[in-house]
Amino acid sequence: MSSVDLDKIVAAARAAGEEILSVYSSDFEVEFKADDSPLTTADKAANAVIMDALSTHYPHIPVISEENSEVPYAERSGWGQFWLVDPLDGTKEFVKKNGEFTVNIALVNEGLPVAGIVYRPVDGTLYCAESGAGAFKSSGNADPERIFNDRHYSSCDQVAVVASRSHRTPETDDFIEKLSGQGKSVECLAAGSSLKLCLVAEGAANVYPRFGPTMEWDTGAAHSIVLESGRQVLAYPAGEPLTYNKRSLKNPWFVVE
Repeated sequence: MSSVDLDKIVAAARAAGEEILSVYSSDFEVEFKADDSPLTTADKAANAVIMDALSTHYPHIPVISEENSEVPYAERSGWGQFWLVDPLDGTKEFVKKNGEFTVNIALVNEGLPVAGIVYRPVDGTLYCAESGAGAFKSSGNADPERIFNDRHYSSCDQVAVVASRSHRTPETDDFIEKLSGQGKSVECLAAGSSLKLCLVAEGAANVYPRFGPTMEWDTGAAHSIVLESGRQVLAYPAGEPLTYNKRSLKNPWFVVE
């Protein structure tokens, strides 16, 4: 179990979602960062809400957020525990207005996520997990339901592979072809943001190969949900668990299985 009150973090995620939707329904402008990734006022507004909540409730726990200034490794390398935040994961999906974007908030302890919130503002879908307490999903005002997935894709004759809607790569296509070559019937699903990890966690998909660039804040919250659902996120091809607060905040390729 983590040492935080997740209800407070859920409230922050929902409040950030309200800020995002207020921009989503307007004619917003899109800026571009140095790496050509998009940035909107929704990213900034959601980050401000989350940062305010975290600094109010947990002023002793540092934060890494996509929208904050980068913290030098020399400073953060000594952090045993920290928040990992992507206030608007899937900005490309937000700009396309397809609804497949989320608010991601994770608590990381000694390199591994021990709690996570993934909130989809457009329909109120909430994924929540805490180490040792399980993973849960709720929609709207419905009561949370536990999600659990105990089937590894290697044991399935029919495999649902989820892939990025905006970042499909040739390596992903090769992975899918190899499954077909093993005699498996393969169905391909497309989704945006951290929802892809959550689809594996809840059993709507069997595997998510990510052979393209991601950052730690893209995966931390949903990684927690995957772990508590009974699945895992492994660096590819090393096969070791994905870890956080690395010298570079870029993730290696990985497979959610």
